[in-house]
Amino acid sequence: MYYGSIFNLRVKKGHEEELTKTFNSNEPKPEGMVAWFVMNPDEKDEWIGVAVFESQDAYVANANRPEQHESFLKMMEHLESEPTWTDGFYVLSEIA
Repeated sequence: MYYGSIFNLRVKKGHEEELTKTFNSNEPKPEGMVAWFVMNPDEKDEWIGVAVFESQDAYVANANRPEQHESFLKMMEHLESEPTWTDGFYVLSEIA
């Protein structure tokens, strides 16, 4: 069963492109990460992200990496406030 987070991002006006560049940096994929997505919804002011990891242990290990903290600080430069996070196990999934 996969574990991860769904998160909401309030992007500063005019920072969308820079935030996208931050997400697309050439950092290696964290160990245990299966997938991640960020959506700019048609009818919302917040972007929505999804991170999927092989296990809760892999998720927590990634969250505790110094490199992850640095990535978080870079992301925060483009956000109005800290993201809201909903962590948990994905009870259903299908990867094509």
